[in-house]
Amino acid sequence: MRHFILILILAGLFTSCQRTASKQPVPESINYLSREAWGANAPVFPMRSHKLTRLTIHHTATRQLPEKSLVDKMKALQQFSQKESPLADGRMKPAWADIPYHLYVDVYGEVAEGREVNYAGDSNTAYDPAGHLLVVVEGNFEEEEITPKQMKTLELLVPALAKQYQIPADSIATHKDFAQTACPGKKLYEQIPHLQQLVKR
Repeated sequence: MRHFILILILAGLFTSCQRTASKQPVPESINYLSREAWGANAPVFPMRSHKLTRLTIHHTATRQLPEKSLVDKMKALQQFSQKESPLADGRMKPAWADIPYHLYVDVYGEVAEGREVNYAGDSNTAYDPAGHLLVVVEGNFEEEEITPKQMKTLELLVPALAKQYQIPADSIATHKDFAQTACPGKKLYEQIPHLQQLVKR
């Protein structure tokens, strides 16, 4: 009887570990910060559940900040997101429930968890991001170059996400494919066919 109970306990632990592991969408070779690890606040409004069918890439449209820690970047982004904030073009954005993106790729290729993937993101442009897994890359790629570490991460991350969430290569796209915007910048946009090819493999 004791032996049987021990087997049940171990089976439960194994199942629990499997569930925990399945929540991390990032390959182990990529440095990853969960919401818990960077100290995220809770969402301030209810959010919409959605089913992922696309992977959509953005840029932050701000200069890369190699001197700033990823923790500080995520905290600042969440603070900006959760209150009414001025945009670069002079408009005021409304307060959002949370960070609008699901994953953030920093200048060193490290990845942080933003909004939980089960909830649709937000946008300042006229498209509905429901169904989109939103990945944002740090930088203004109209002007800056993607760092080699960022590119290496994208080459690992995008195929891994596509596989995990069953997103086909032709559903890998960018913000500008759905809205009137320059995002993700021409220097990142030109890398999309390469990322799509990696998914096809």
